[in-house]
Amino acid sequence: MAYIEFKDVNKIYKTSKMELKVLNNVNFKIEKGEIIVITGPSKSGKTTCLNILSGMDNLLSGSVFFDGTKINDLNSRKLTKYRRENIGFIFKEDNLLKNLTVKENIEISTDVCKDKLNIDSLMKKMNLYKKKDNLPCELSNFDKKKVSVLRAIAKKPKLLLCDEPTNGFDSKEKKQMLNLIKDIAKKEKMTVIIATKDNSILPIANKIIKIKNGNIMSVKVNKKPASVGELKW
Repeated sequence: MAYIEFKDVNKIYKTSKMELKVLNNVNFKIEKGEIIVITGPSKSGKTTCLNILSGMDNLLSGSVFFDGTKINDLNSRKLTKYRRENIGFIFKEDNLLKNLTVKENIEISTDVCKDKLNIDSLMKKMNLYKKKDNLPCELSNFDKKKVSVLRAIAKKPKLLLCDEPTNGFDSKEKKQMLNLIKDIAKKEKMTVIIATKDNSILPIANKIIKIKNGNIMSVKVNKKPASVGELKW
């Protein structure tokens, strides 16, 4: 069995006025240690795939497996344990707690972790150490994003889920962000899934999954992934 598998996954969002199918018989497999990019236009189903895999959203039908565990069979208590022990999530928005410092915002994800990375070392790697006592309101948008990335990585997750991690940043900032994610993932043997509209980052992936209107259009294996330095913006 693959490390991660979506098998005939369907998802529908319902409101009082309409019913919208956002995933339609989605199937794909991911192996341990791979960097995966799920690409497609807005509202194609990229984020929904991440939310289902993280256990933050349910599905209508089908099965989702992680390391032999069928996620959609887990009860609330087991889902909480699954997320705490396995998942790091980089959200589109930074979601930082306004009354906590940079270091405290990162530490909050590691409080209940058995194993974690050195937070001071991570902050130094991302040029945040001198700002460790700053509040979010004192940071640039890029620094806020870096804090959210470190918060997800510091807990040393087995699976790192990234929702548009390069959105809104210039080429230098994108390079710094992707280098951190890729370097830490390789060193700590994390599996990484990036959901993005930014096609410029596709060459770094081991596998590229294209999705449109909730349908998987293609799954392409990249036998020779590029380094971040080779990307063109």
